[in-house]
Amino acid sequence: MIWKILGVLVGYIVIVFFIFTTFSGFYFAIGADMAYQPGSYNVSMLWIVVSTILGLIAAIIGGYVCMRISGSKGAVKIFAGIVLLLGLTIGLFQALAPRPAEEVRTGDVPNAEAMQKSIQPIWVAFLNPLIGALGIIIGGGLVSKKEESE
Repeated sequence: MIWKILGVLVGYIVIVFFIFTTFSGFYFAIGADMAYQPGSYNVSMLWIVVSTILGLIAAIIGGYVCMRISGSKGAVKIFAGIVLLLGLTIGLFQALAPRPAEEVRTGDVPNAEAMQKSIQPIWVAFLNPLIGALGIIIGGGLVSKKEESE
């Protein structure tokens, strides 16, 4: 049981670390003007597409790590369920909360400030947990397929 819990926790930590480092690197590479729509903190379509791809990769890696540590498809499914449930709950709160007043963005914005002020479309808040759960299941399945081929 401890390995299953540890698999989920380490898988989650891996996802968070991967997302933080890749999103920060991507933001640094493209800058605020390409990450946001002109003069605002509304994220650009480029940001949405690339962050979705990076999120899927992170989830696949997290699911793989969870399966390797836990050795349990059940733990991977629970992990995916937790990500899905938490993500959809956060998306629901975002959908019900009043939208923040739009601030005018001028010039380059430091990464920490950008993270605090970013505004994404509501549909992205609901898409991300679905992609995360799917990625975790895919990543967990990679271990089984690899072991079967050996």
